[in-house]
Amino acid sequence: MSSERCAWINSPDPIYAAYHDTEWGVPEYDSRALWEKLMLDGFQAGLAWITILRKRETMREAFHGFDPEVIARYDDSDRERLLANPGIIRSKLKVEAAITNARAWLDMREAGEDFSAYLWNHVGGSPIQNRYTRETGLPTHTDLSTALSKDLKKRGFKFVGPVIVYAFMEAVGMVNDHEVTCPRHGAVQTMVR
Repeated sequence: MSSERCAWINSPDPIYAAYHDTEWGVPEYDSRALWEKLMLDGFQAGLAWITILRKRETMREAFHGFDPEVIARYDDSDRERLLANPGIIRSKLKVEAAITNARAWLDMREAGEDFSAYLWNHVGGSPIQNRYTRETGLPTHTDLSTALSKDLKKRGFKFVGPVIVYAFMEAVGMVNDHEVTCPRHGAVQTMVR
């Protein structure tokens, strides 16, 4: 890969380019992995994505591998432990949202809803193949991300506004937003189930 990468790769940190080249836009179908990515996008609100990438492994450790069953049972001592950990995003509201969202995820599962199927149904089961260029730029949200955001909120999820949800949809490959000149656009396009 060369200078043809998507324009948003604007950090000299190699972790950023590696994320673009191997993860961003790759369709994800695992319910737990999707939930983790949605939580990380919520933690990113107001911050640069590179901050999350740099803290992701520490956050995985601190949040017990982003296991919703474990996080749903967090109590005040877990909240205190997390808020004292300098290796994570120490926002009381975001930590509380992760706990609330774990409970919402479990509620869906207990009602017989698979989180992956629920999300992918919003795009008809396969990624939307967009054709953006550097000139057109990428949207920050769409009608679809707004609708999904509203539905997630109705189910009890927090930190899932339309902008966060659209960033999540891009990250997990529900939409292919690699620029058409980026080598990853075509590569990701072939990863449809």
